[in-house]
Amino acid sequence: MKDILKAPFVIEMEKTTANMYRLGWDERNGGNISLLLDTEEVGEYLDLSKVIRTIPIGFVAKSLVGKIFIVTGRGKYFKNVEDDPANNLGIIRIGEDGETAELLWGYEDGGQFTSELPAHLMSHMARLSVDPENRVVMHTHPTNTLAMNFVHELDDKKFTHTLWEMCTECIAVFPEGIGVLPWMLCGTNSIGEATAEKMKDFRVVIWGMHGLYGAGKTMDETFGLIETVEKAAQIFMLTAHLPRLNTIRDTEMQELAEYFGVNYRKDFLDL
Repeated sequence: MKDILKAPFVIEMEKTTANMYRLGWDERNGGNISLLLDTEEVGEYLDLSKVIRTIPIGFVAKSLVGKIFIVTGRGKYFKNVEDDPANNLGIIRIGEDGETAELLWGYEDGGQFTSELPAHLMSHMARLSVDPENRVVMHTHPTNTLAMNFVHELDDKKFTHTLWEMCTECIAVFPEGIGVLPWMLCGTNSIGEATAEKMKDFRVVIWGMHGLYGAGKTMDETFGLIETVEKAAQIFMLTAHLPRLNTIRDTEMQELAEYFGVNYRKDFLDL
């Protein structure tokens, strides 16, 4: 067997969590990441017949049976993942009953996956139904995006339109827009179900006064998607109190989207 600590997916989790902590997006134990892995690749590093223990996941995820994920741990700090991945990360496989996770590696201190795992798995199911190549779900608390929640209407179209106006690249990076939820109790199946419903249409879902969920094909793509949303929110927060002399017009956003050939939400523009 190859050394699991040298597996690309473990190293990728280490680098990404460290980067998100450095940016101030994931204070204390805030934030969580799950990555759908290739079973054959994992088999190069772990004996897939060896299950350390099983953990209930809190709902039935039949469509994910047999799928393997690497997931950040409950109560764990992103800043510690790089130094101690075996305690702060875990590799799980969804059991045959669809209700339990089989721990294949990690959580060595007796811990378990993030309390938001149901929301992650529900989001994975939603995204995979739309795009089978989507493998990543990230939950994080980007500072400016969160601040924007308190001064902007929490509405899909209005929130999206404001962000599209902030940076020329925005409509090209997230042409489907942003889904927005009101404040909801985190760690529950209810917020997971609401997020998954939004994830059928959007790759970014705002959790009102909390943070956001982002999904994508790779860790880089998903991180870059969230990074772009956060940059746009930062520009909004820096300029919201100032007179607006210039803006990107809706006709110009349309021109951008059509030039880059992206499938954008035409109903989110006022043309």
